[in-house]
Amino acid sequence: MPRTAAKTGPVEEIRLGPVKAAIWENETAVGRRYNVTVCRLYKDEDQWKQTDSFGRDDLLLLAKVVDQAHTWISAQAG
Repeated sequence: MPRTAAKTGPVEEIRLGPVKAAIWENETAVGRRYNVTVCRLYKDEDQWKQTDSFGRDDLLLLAKVVDQAHTWISAQAG
């Protein structure tokens, strides 16, 4: 049975207010690749939760977080 690497967290996280991007590194046959997941954090009573749904007021933050993720990934290639 092949060994699998232990799951690790993201290599980078970018957060502006409630919007967060997590950057994940993947080794592939053709080299290192990155994927990005985004979420919005919110508090439900005393518990923090996250969603992948964004309202009008979140969209500018979402765009900025994704732009910063793109910048970070581009810097890794160079």
